[in-house]
Amino acid sequence: MVTEHDHICWGGGIHHHGGHALSVSGLYVRYRDVEALQDICFSTHCGHTVALMGPNGAGKSTLIHAMAGLIRPQAGSMQWNGQDLRQTRHEIAFVPQRSTVNWQFPITVRHLVEMGRYPNLGLWKKASEHDHHIVSKALETLKLTDLQHRRISELSGGQQQRAFLARALAQEAHILLLDEPFTGLDVPGMESLGKQLRELAAEGRLIIASHHNLNNAADLFDQTLLLNKTSIAFGPTRDVLTGENIFRAFGFHHTPGIQA
Repeated sequence: MVTEHDHICWGGGIHHHGGHALSVSGLYVRYRDVEALQDICFSTHCGHTVALMGPNGAGKSTLIHAMAGLIRPQAGSMQWNGQDLRQTRHEIAFVPQRSTVNWQFPITVRHLVEMGRYPNLGLWKKASEHDHHIVSKALETLKLTDLQHRRISELSGGQQQRAFLARALAQEAHILLLDEPFTGLDVPGMESLGKQLRELAAEGRLIIASHHNLNNAADLFDQTLLLNKTSIAFGPTRDVLTGENIFRAFGFHHTPGIQA
């Protein structure tokens, strides 16, 4: 695993920036009169896979959306390398839940992945050889080269998830935010996606994903933020998912085989 001082970027090898660190402190998010998040605090850095875990309504997706810049918190700070997260949006890629995507939209896998280059191109700039190379590399990394000319509606659930992940890679983002990426996948699909996320983190990216399965979290993520509207515990997954912490978050004692 890379250290907090290393980061691999496709645009130019390993860079040293004094640590690719993400820090969230005192974060509050309110929907009208409802407090969705209260005093969320954690910090991590590139090279990790981080699970956001808690019961339904705990604020997992809300936290993902806040970090992605899709909703504005009422209070608190989110910093990436000491800068406000809102000033570094080009370094963040968001992968939505599969259930929120219109998979009948007539677009090929390659065209979907090319959309990841749009933040770099702007409105009128034409794609360069470098842009085409990055798109091809993203397809190759996610093992989608042979499927690049298929429409996304023709893909399996696991292939669809990989296609959106490839779009995030094409953006050359350092932080990948995924909303329930394993939902709806069969066991081989979960294992394949988990392996790919670990490989992307090992290259120096930070992977943060909402997740609900207590049984396989330690196999998929090396760190976990356990929350129920507020932070309950953060750290190595096996240290966080103790019986006491799970009871504090979910209100029940976990039995292996039961999903949260």
